[in-house]
Amino acid sequence: MPAHAMNHFTILTKDVAATQDFYSDILGLKVGYRPPITRPGAWMYAGEQAVLHVIDPIEMPQSPNGVLDHMAFSATGLGDVAAKLKKRGVRYELSQQGETGTWQMFFLDVNGAKVELNFEKDEPAAQTLKTETARMARGEWRPGDASRK
Repeated sequence: MPAHAMNHFTILTKDVAATQDFYSDILGLKVGYRPPITRPGAWMYAGEQAVLHVIDPIEMPQSPNGVLDHMAFSATGLGDVAAKLKKRGVRYELSQQGETGTWQMFFLDVNGAKVELNFEKDEPAAQTLKTETARMARGEWRPGDASRK
């Protein structure tokens, strides 16, 4: 029987509350039902699907990445997401996938896990944010700076 869909990602953290807050604020995920599990944590939902499991492990792994590079979500509201990341001082990269035109935003969460958000090619704020991303990369300004001239 072949796999037919991605079910969830799991993040290990020693700060469950900060992780919940980050994913609630940035991605709009909601904490929901989690079956009784011996370790502290939370399940975070996109609609009816628990897409992110947050677990406080007994011991954190040596490498925070393991062999996984990043997790990706389909998203809307690129401008709002960028504003929330800037407010938190989180740097992001934004690029457009050549063939499809999909806008891809990459950033690190509060635990250092890499997150990718995919936005439709016609997202209204994309071109403006692409310019800001280039300026961040050149070190001309940082998220949260008052002057972005």
